[in-house]
Amino acid sequence: MDKTNSKIQNPKSKIQNRNVSPARIAAFEILKKIETENSFTSVLLPIYEADLQTKDRALCHELSLGVLRNQIYLDKVIEFLSGKKNEKLDLAVLLSLRIGLFQILLLDKIPAHAAINESVNLVYRAKKRSAGNFVNAILRRATREKIELEFADEIDEISIKTSHPRWLCEKWIEQFGLEEMGKLVAANNKSPGLIFRLTKKSDENTFAALSKIGLEISEAEFVNDAWKVSKSNEVLRLFAESGKIYFQDEASQLVGQMLNLQENESFIDVCAAPGSKTTFINSKRHTGNTKLFVAGDFYEHRIRSLRENCIRLDAQNIEFVRYDAEKSMPFADASFDVILLDAPCSGTGTIRHNPEIRYFLKPSDFIELSEKQLNILKNASKLLVKGGRLIYSTCSLEREENESVVENFLRGATNFRKVLPNVSERFLTAENFARTFPGRDGTDGFFIAVFEKV
Repeated sequence: MDKTNSKIQNPKSKIQNRNVSPARIAAFEILKKIETENSFTSVLLPIYEADLQTKDRALCHELSLGVLRNQIYLDKVIEFLSGKKNEKLDLAVLLSLRIGLFQILLLDKIPAHAAINESVNLVYRAKKRSAGNFVNAILRRATREKIELEFADEIDEISIKTSHPRWLCEKWIEQFGLEEMGKLVAANNKSPGLIFRLTKKSDENTFAALSKIGLEISEAEFVNDAWKVSKSNEVLRLFAESGKIYFQDEASQLVGQMLNLQENESFIDVCAAPGSKTTFINSKRHTGNTKLFVAGDFYEHRIRSLRENCIRLDAQNIEFVRYDAEKSMPFADASFDVILLDAPCSGTGTIRHNPEIRYFLKPSDFIELSEKQLNILKNASKLLVKGGRLIYSTCSLEREENESVVENFLRGATNFRKVLPNVSERFLTAENFARTFPGRDGTDGFFIAVFEKV
């Protein structure tokens, strides 16, 4: 359907009925919280979608993530159509325009008149009645006029068309080159496939039940016992809520699979919340292993969510500890055979799942984070026994948070040596680390370094 030429209904015809679909209300509120509170879609979407019907849940998901993945482009179009700088627009008006334009320009399944009516209604709902005619006029123009944006140069065009801040594009060009940057930003804007793994609550009927409800399920490419599914449905969601399956990107699972905890080894996950890797490693743990298994984090609410996740997935015999790992941890030196430090990071490797990250970051963040990561790594290393192994990982693409942290750590830790990560050769780097890339691997971007204490 060519929505540009579709018949547009006058939204004034609905002036007596300002109802808005639950999906659009939820998307509007999610985008507002992200804009005003730096909240994350991974937190907000499950909350707002919990009470929605299946159809509304899918549309809310698509609108929220779609607007965020195209925000810079949509804002440029708004400026083109309105002649106004977006910072002069009220936030409710700007969000309503973004939601409406996304449906008109980038979604085939929404009739243009419906997108316009609902966006005008969103403005009314936000008590911005005087802006209704403005929103109506801009969105109607979008259905009639050819969008012709101007770009300063090639990087500016990539930045705007893929909605990545220019400074971030330039940073990735410096690290990976122009071609790889292009692949990366393109991959970030594709909706990632769903990857799930079975849990301790799974039984012989779990996979069989999922296979019988019309889902296209195939084996994941890089990790064992993980599965790729073409789309979600209500049964899959209920299985996830009950803990019979767990959604986790392949790159994240790769860290746990590579760790390969042995029967006689004690273990600590230093920055464990929300528990994806903790529960993965626990599910693979030898049944005869009675050694200490610890999962810790800093904030009380993160410990709470970590514990709840472990209970939901039936992860057992775990000690939960709260501490500030950047300062010290309440364990004697040489307490653990294996340590996982999945360090707090910028998350630039997960932008395809969390598109809002690109708007939260600023260039100075990477240096600040690298200092924090190095401090935690130094403290964690004290807890390792001689001959033990320490795994340092991030979901960041940035050298400052990865290779540079490792180099700085090894300069002061002469009793540690690098060990080649136990992963497929495709993930190994020239410096004997492991990296995954969204554009190359179709996974999140992870970094993995392994050390042995000698």
